[in-house]
Amino acid sequence: MAKSESSVKVGSVSSDGAIVAQGVVKTYDTGKVKVEALRGVNLTVNKGEMVAVMGPSGCGKTTLLNCMSGLDDLSGGEVLINGKPLSQMKDRERTRYRAEKIGFIFQSYNLLPVLSSAENVELPLLLGGKTPKEARKLALEALKAVGLEEWSTHKPSELSGGQQQRVTIARSLVNRPEIVFGDEPTGNLDSESSKEIMTLLRKLNKENKQTFIIVTHDYNIGRLADKIIMMRDGLIEKEFACSPY
Repeated sequence: MAKSESSVKVGSVSSDGAIVAQGVVKTYDTGKVKVEALRGVNLTVNKGEMVAVMGPSGCGKTTLLNCMSGLDDLSGGEVLINGKPLSQMKDRERTRYRAEKIGFIFQSYNLLPVLSSAENVELPLLLGGKTPKEARKLALEALKAVGLEEWSTHKPSELSGGQQQRVTIARSLVNRPEIVFGDEPTGNLDSESSKEIMTLLRKLNKENKQTFIIVTHDYNIGRLADKIIMMRDGLIEKEFACSPY
């Protein structure tokens, strides 16, 4: 697939994006030394866009994802979600927003081994106050969306790695979040399964018009996104748009 250079200036921001990082700084103080993981990152991710964040290990990819999702506090700068600064959200409001509006897909599946696929997917709905009947209906719909409707009664040990990740994706999307963050979601999979999962995420991105921000080390995975962000030493080094197939 060919790629074309984005006309957007590297590190440019626009306040009308689904999620915007403005001069984001993150410093970790170990007591003996301070580590600048992010050194003033500017990034705009538009509504319905899929963005892949790439770069060498230790460049700040996961830290950026954690800061933009509100999992980590900022040392400087600001993150806007649908125009609202994260810094102005109280802890309870931020927690509720993450639960209702944001989905997370991680490298590890984090499925409860004693629960079936449907039970794993419906768990956050039950914890959020949904009735068992409503939660099961939504869980089965989510499993159908990822192609695992017939595996709803199977436990994680009865599923392949790719199938377990599909269950994880279903669980992440069952609340129909506006923004989905993925930290190496294909990191534990072989190349064929990785492409299948990324193709699935792309399909869900387009069908549901959700915003996706995916951290990956694999260019073959990243190139399926709308845009690739290349990071180095805590800064965005380059960003470019990916042409469709």
